[in-house]
Amino acid sequence: MTPTNRENPIYPKFITGIKPPADRTEKALWFIFRGRDILLKTHKNPGAIPRLLDINKEIGLPAVREQYLGVLEGTHCFSVELPADAEAPEGMEFVDLRQAYSEISERCFELVNKAVQVMEWDRTNQFCSRCGTKTLQKPGERGKECPECGELFYPRISPAIIVLIRNGSKILLARSPNFPPDMYSLIAGFIEPGESAEAAVSREVWEEVGIKVKNVTYFGTQAWPFPNSLMIGFTAEYNSGEIRPDGFEIEDAKWFSADELPFLPGKISISRKLIDHFLKEEGLEI
Repeated sequence: MTPTNRENPIYPKFITGIKPPADRTEKALWFIFRGRDILLKTHKNPGAIPRLLDINKEIGLPAVREQYLGVLEGTHCFSVELPADAEAPEGMEFVDLRQAYSEISERCFELVNKAVQVMEWDRTNQFCSRCGTKTLQKPGERGKECPECGELFYPRISPAIIVLIRNGSKILLARSPNFPPDMYSLIAGFIEPGESAEAAVSREVWEEVGIKVKNVTYFGTQAWPFPNSLMIGFTAEYNSGEIRPDGFEIEDAKWFSADELPFLPGKISISRKLIDHFLKEEGLEI
């Protein structure tokens, strides 16, 4: 089995939609955000996305704006932005998106990912950045159009690379100052304009830890809502140089063998999938 044909398939049962149904009579899934916090249930199926017929009537939360996402196995899905001072209704709580991703299933997180990015696209494109005119929803597309100058605005996707670097039976793991205590992960960074993904791998590794790599090989991709990334995963081999953390993006980096790994990212992240793939190659699983 090749790395790109891993066990978790791309989500096949969600159908993207733009225009909400006019005559919906069944409950829908509501992905409700207050800033970067998502509303989850605490009673009766804790951690679940609320399933409601009418958000205003059932939990009394006024939406700043609302976007229709599509249909999940026959259930309509919506993304909603609430005011910054909105309070969670009884039996629910607002959870930071990074905390939520460690608590919910991978399949659910894929939809949370989509919902938060659609919500933020809607919020940040209310007016044309060229002429300042209020934008309008473009019919039949996930886009906004300026009625004055015709400029179009689609959801922003920021491509980024993430790479697992092997040095014999060891891998390079690095620590960002923003990580939870004791956690290490892989080298990652955004692709610059005019740059290939493979070139970004070599540049980011050199900039952040001061080593050179070779045999850069594609692994797979994952949408990631921090902030609106498409993570493109690679493996690579150590070529030369001594580890030299840049002190800004990376505060520490070391070579780790499979039997001495530190605290790692959650299972649903592509960084963990790359690490778990390495462990399987070494005949180990954690």
